[in-house]
Amino acid sequence: MTRARSIQLSEFGAPEVMRLATLELPAPGMGEVQLRQTAIGFNYIDIYQRAGKYPLPTPTGLGHEAAGVVEALGEGVTDLRVGDRVVYMNAGVGAYADRRNVPAAKLVKIPAGISDEDAAAIFFKAMTAQYLVKKTYPVQPGDVVLVHAAAGGVGLILCSWAKALGATVIGTAGSAAKCELARKAGCDACIDYTQPDWVAQVIAATGGRKARVVYDSVAQHTFMGSLDCTAPFGMVVLFGAASGPAPAMDPELLNKKGCLFLTRPSVFPHNADPATFRANAADVFAAMASGAVRATIGARFRLDQLPEAHRAAEARQTTGSIVILP
Repeated sequence: MTRARSIQLSEFGAPEVMRLATLELPAPGMGEVQLRQTAIGFNYIDIYQRAGKYPLPTPTGLGHEAAGVVEALGEGVTDLRVGDRVVYMNAGVGAYADRRNVPAAKLVKIPAGISDEDAAAIFFKAMTAQYLVKKTYPVQPGDVVLVHAAAGGVGLILCSWAKALGATVIGTAGSAAKCELARKAGCDACIDYTQPDWVAQVIAATGGRKARVVYDSVAQHTFMGSLDCTAPFGMVVLFGAASGPAPAMDPELLNKKGCLFLTRPSVFPHNADPATFRANAADVFAAMASGAVRATIGARFRLDQLPEAHRAAEARQTTGSIVILP
């Protein structure tokens, strides 16, 4: 039996509740493979789950995405081989580990030319961006697109991908330094949303044109302003809540603001079917190969430094993606 180092929680709370434990890892079961994980991704949902905002049954692991090398095959696995480099984003919580067993259907091979770190850093985020720009609102050349938290992990990918699709991309972020990072990712302009007149600045940045689509993962601090930045018949896509839940709203307000569309999608239903998941992943890898999507790694932490990583993310001290190295 193999030993694995894994972050475990027996209660929810501050980052210190995360404990690094050594566990016995059984051989992979039917349809599973055993991975030696080489790079682990970080996502803001990890913080919500650790803090108990999205409660999990305890004891529990944490983490949703990682890259690694296949070390053993369970019975019935025919499409992977020992030594394959693979990545996943939806194999159940527990990615904060140096080894784990994962259903083969949840894995995709990493193409040559893409490093394990880059794959782990952005796979979940890029798969999120993929359904947002290709399915929730298919971005078209000439569209004005507004991306909140444009210097975050998903935000940077959304900005560069929407720009590659021919859109005019306006970003918002919480500081001048973050705005500069967003501009380097492809934003035509970036506005500091901590400024009281940020809505007016967003509209001015396009010469008065409002956005066909607003991608809002900030929610509480930005949502009402998002409605004011959206063109008539445009769409507001609420896909996260980094600053807290969006305020309650009378649906009639959507009519008054210009017959707007509002949606609250999620990445997992868009990738529930293995064939669809792998097709979407191929779209992501193609975007990475073309340069439309780039991994921007802002910080690296060891597995035993997870509390530090969570504190840095909660304090918004990082930009781009965080990678955890086993």
